[in-house]
Amino acid sequence: MMIERPSPNHDARSLPVSMLILHYTGMKSADAALAWLTNPAAKVSAHYLIAEDGQTFAMVDEGRRAWHAGMSWWRTTTDINSASIGIEIANPGHEWGYAPFPDEQMTALEDLMRGILGRHSIARSNIVGHSNIAPRRKADPGELFPWARLAAQGLAVPMPSAEIDPNWYDEGFIAALGRYGYDVSWPKEAVIAFQRRFRPANVSGEIDAETRGLLFSLLRHPQAFA
Repeated sequence: MMIERPSPNHDARSLPVSMLILHYTGMKSADAALAWLTNPAAKVSAHYLIAEDGQTFAMVDEGRRAWHAGMSWWRTTTDINSASIGIEIANPGHEWGYAPFPDEQMTALEDLMRGILGRHSIARSNIVGHSNIAPRRKADPGELFPWARLAAQGLAVPMPSAEIDPNWYDEGFIAALGRYGYDVSWPKEAVIAFQRRFRPANVSGEIDAETRGLLFSLLRHPQAFA
């Protein structure tokens, strides 16, 4: 069931919706996050918030520009707030005791995502986490977020496999990472963001054979940009 909890923090879009951005709240409770996201003094918001038990709160109409992405970049787009729908997923995050995402919460997220994708033309490769669009500033939804579960249901790009190491020099890997869509102005942070998304078991920040192979596999996949 959708619970209406309007936020005053929104304005007009200047771009059509083409992205879906997933966040964790990084606060001690869903109630605290809801209070902050609906506080006019906060100047932040999202379209939806999903509590740990699966309760889903609608805060900003999808036709409006919510304020969730901040300074960010993905595939040449800089006003990501205008181009995206933002979903906050209640989780204390790395600061307050990062924890796995409960099944009830993930089921609610999947249901919400299916509805959004039915209403908007969003490529699976444009369903990303906050850290992917702001690798220097953000770590959410983090390495515990089950992207593979979403991918198995067609709600994210398929998880790549590192069967072939293309043996790129580091500069070549960074260039390929930029081609996929990342802001590579801060290379190590971009590598960490990529690993959080596609190799969460080992977020080393190192450009090793497996990391190269994962990106190579991803770029070769037909859904890399679809």
